[in-house]
Amino acid sequence: MAKSVPPVQALCCVVVSEGVARVKTYLDLVKFEHTVFALPFAYAGMLLASMQTSGTGWPGWAVLLWVTVAMAAARTAAMGANRVIDRYIDARNPRTAAREVPSGKVSPAQAWALVLGSLVIMAFAAAQLNPLCLALMPLAVVFLIGYPYTKRYTWLCHAWLGVTDGAAAAGGWIAVTGEFAPAAWVLWAVVIFWMIGLDVIYATMDRDFDVANGIRSIPARFGIARALRLAALSHALTFALLLLVGWVTDASGWYYLAALVMGGILLFEHRIVNPNDLARVNVAFFDANMWLALTMLAGVVVDVTWRTLT
Repeated sequence: MAKSVPPVQALCCVVVSEGVARVKTYLDLVKFEHTVFALPFAYAGMLLASMQTSGTGWPGWAVLLWVTVAMAAARTAAMGANRVIDRYIDARNPRTAAREVPSGKVSPAQAWALVLGSLVIMAFAAAQLNPLCLALMPLAVVFLIGYPYTKRYTWLCHAWLGVTDGAAAAGGWIAVTGEFAPAAWVLWAVVIFWMIGLDVIYATMDRDFDVANGIRSIPARFGIARALRLAALSHALTFALLLLVGWVTDASGWYYLAALVMGGILLFEHRIVNPNDLARVNVAFFDANMWLALTMLAGVVVDVTWRTLT
């Protein structure tokens, strides 16, 4: 005869199961796995800044910890706000109607609570780094929360997103040095044009919906074919800026090797998406760009390690 489970143990199992499911729902809400896009660039900025200021390429565990916390919290706040602000638009779009807020899995109040909690964590992390990081917090909040509104008014919304995500790369530099520098601006520009290109590619999936519902985007304004050409131009600038990063930071050949690999990934991204075949947009958006971000981080790690040892 099977043994019965004690009521307390059964209750604990139910509570743990529901808790895990709830955490997964919130992670899905903010697409936490997409943190891999901006965080490697924040780390890259941090390591390059440390290399320039101390010659070791290692900023210390405390800086690494608080940069990680700040960037993860910033992205969670941005995605949470995006989802709750766009809930009515998402509900009308068949591609996004099942998202957590329009589907009712997460209420607007719960989503806003997540956003506010993330902003508090972000502010605390910034305060642990240096005064400039904390002073820039209000401006960062404007950009983090403002993106969902831009698509209602301008097709340049992709640039707003690029500036917002690009701040991660500059933020990694500022976290170490407490000030801006030419390399920080170039790193910021790299991510701006990279994000513009990838967000334009992603927006091609909603072009018809956006036109029908008055949503502004480059594909809605210029059509898919011209939008993809503009995305390609943006990524060409990204590659040029990646080379410029190497020059302004006096990088070794290892960094330039990684830059060439990133250029190849960008080229692949545009080879698999064309106006007549958008079936692999998700591959171009997530898979290719995940590998590009990780390649950037790997290239910088090898570069600063090589220069530290030699």
